[in-house]
Amino acid sequence: MPDAHHSGTVLAFDFGRQRIGVAVGEWLLRQAHPLTVIRGEANAERFAAIAALIGEWRPASLVVGLPVALDGSAHEMTARSTRFANQLRGRFGLAVDYADERLTSVEAEAQLRASGKSARNAKALLDAVAAQIILQDYFDRGVEHAAGHSTEVSSDAAH
Repeated sequence: MPDAHHSGTVLAFDFGRQRIGVAVGEWLLRQAHPLTVIRGEANAERFAAIAALIGEWRPASLVVGLPVALDGSAHEMTARSTRFANQLRGRFGLAVDYADERLTSVEAEAQLRASGKSARNAKALLDAVAAQIILQDYFDRGVEHAAGHSTEVSSDAAH
């Protein structure tokens, strides 16, 4: 039986400077689906859109994709994503885990191409599909591994 932290609906975010991809999934089914892309750089607009999604989906927890270099080292976007996760935690009072997002955009592009989406439609969906891949990987790793992985990555990201 999953604990309260690993049950219910989960929203996942693929954070970017101009766009935030969002996916949704359910711990019981462990299946992620692309949801939407939040556009714009203004924090007020971004967090208003996130608040609306949280109000609609009532997630038990959140997952933020943590971008790291291929060798696992942190870089500028690692710090930005960590800050975003901390803002989510502070504003909404929900548990926030991290998930490795290395190469998710490349995988999302390949999936969209394989599904026959036009370049224009693929670009519009790319960040939401990347968020889906982040969340699906998080689910696939399971409760124990995801919790251990989250702690390991977040402590690296803080330095």
